[in-house]
Amino acid sequence: MEQRGVQLDQDSISCSICLDLLKDPLTILCGHSYCRNCIKEHWDGEDQRRIHSCPQCRKTFRPRPVLEKNIMLAELVEHLKKTGLQADPSDHCYAGPEDVACDVCTGRKMKAVKSCLVCLVTYCDKHLQLHYKSPAFQKHKLVDPSKKLLENICSRHDEVMKIFCRTDQQCICYLCTMDEHKGHETVPAAAERTEKQKKLQVSRQQIQHRIKDREKYVKQLHQEVEVIHVSADKAVEDNEKIFTKLIRLIQKRRYYVKQQIRSQQETEVSRVKDLQENLEQEITELKRKDAELEQLSNTEDHNQFLHNYPSLSALSESTHSSSINIRPQRYFEDVTAAVSELRDKLQDLLRDTWTQSSPRVTEGEVLLPQPEQRTRAAFLKYSQEITLDPNTASRYLLLSEGNRKVTRIKQQQSYPGHPDRFTDYCCQVLSRESLTGRCYWEVEWRGEVVGVAVSYKNISRAGVSSRCVFGANKKSWSLCCDTKMYTFYHNYIKTPVSGPVSSRLGVYLDHRAGILSFYSVSKTMTLLRRFQTTFTQPLHAGIGLSVGGSSAELIKLK
Repeated sequence: MEQRGVQLDQDSISCSICLDLLKDPLTILCGHSYCRNCIKEHWDGEDQRRIHSCPQCRKTFRPRPVLEKNIMLAELVEHLKKTGLQADPSDHCYAGPEDVACDVCTGRKMKAVKSCLVCLVTYCDKHLQLHYKSPAFQKHKLVDPSKKLLENICSRHDEVMKIFCRTDQQCICYLCTMDEHKGHETVPAAAERTEKQKKLQVSRQQIQHRIKDREKYVKQLHQEVEVIHVSADKAVEDNEKIFTKLIRLIQKRRYYVKQQIRSQQETEVSRVKDLQENLEQEITELKRKDAELEQLSNTEDHNQFLHNYPSLSALSESTHSSSINIRPQRYFEDVTAAVSELRDKLQDLLRDTWTQSSPRVTEGEVLLPQPEQRTRAAFLKYSQEITLDPNTASRYLLLSEGNRKVTRIKQQQSYPGHPDRFTDYCCQVLSRESLTGRCYWEVEWRGEVVGVAVSYKNISRAGVSSRCVFGANKKSWSLCCDTKMYTFYHNYIKTPVSGPVSSRLGVYLDHRAGILSFYSVSKTMTLLRRFQTTFTQPLHAGIGLSVGGSSAELIKLK
């Protein structure tokens, strides 16, 4: 009897919406209590009607009441929880908000266990027993409980839809075959299901086969990653050993050269000091001789003067040349020249090797000087095929020749919207390909004003000119060509460029070294502008056309 009393207390403190114990209980004006979240969600759904009601007694409130916590009820719930309140086992059979409820139950509904496709009714375990016991229900089709049974009823005729119209590809009832679907190709829904099930099975087999293939490829890629790691680790280890030996060899050669210089230094200094000592002795002897001659010159006795003159007037031969060849700072030029030549050869070797293996520059890396190209043939070694990206083209630009040529037109093109597209103000287009390493391409241009540029991809596509026009910001570099002259633009700084105006421009980019060069190309190549900087992102080739009828084409280089 005591247990029954506890059970009654539990029922009285359950929320009629979620059918569970009250959580953060609230009591509304009509006296009924609910969980705070349950009544809040219920009234949120009624906000559009601006009339809020009690889910149990349907009493309406206007405006929406302010919810206040029922402290006494909350304490009662906590007390019953602490005293060991247990849920009635039958509670687990009742349908919650996420469950499918039995259509036959009255009052508090039980969870459904099956749905009948013939009756179009969902049953709990108790009400389903008749389908198992009565022969009249033996042919009924039972499936897992579903909330969508009513979708099997024809909205036009209120009949079960057991027929499939292949003409309209939809399920219909038998009355529909005599009405709007009369004359259509129809089959029983079960037969259509069987046929589509076969196709579905084929599709599943294809998908499963593709999954196996992809899993195999994924496994191979995992293996390849492991191979890459192992190979990279071995390469680092081997190169460390090679560079260590190379450094030791250079250090040894440096020590040897230093010793050679010092040895030659001692030899040369010793030779000079010997010469200096001999010269100083000769100077001393000459000064003594000069003093004797001066004394003879001052003798008043003519006989004495003539007697001593023969022995004093004769001068001995000098043992040194009258002129000494002094070569200041030229003693070791041959050694320095040899070391410089070795440095240049090593730089060329390292540059050619690393440019091919690592096209990007990492922060703090020291760049070796790059030799200036001399001929077009030398540039063609780095030629790159470039195409224009239609998703970046302004609507006043027409792309042709496989997206290699762009022409400025008067009428807008119906390009689809795209975040990368330049607005109508900026009649520009970027290349599809990103450019790193050493690249060379040529542009054939026609018209009055054409801009040949390179730019980072994150340049603005709309707004004022300083944000999106090539050369008017820090993210792009542009050579503007017209029929009379060239002008170079970067960060809105205008620099006139002299040189022969030709219809073809060559652009050379050494992204690693931060070199951008523009050339006038005809029978010969003439350097127009060479810009040195540090590129922090991959670049894209760009074309800007300011005057209608102007065009530019990226040339295919052989």
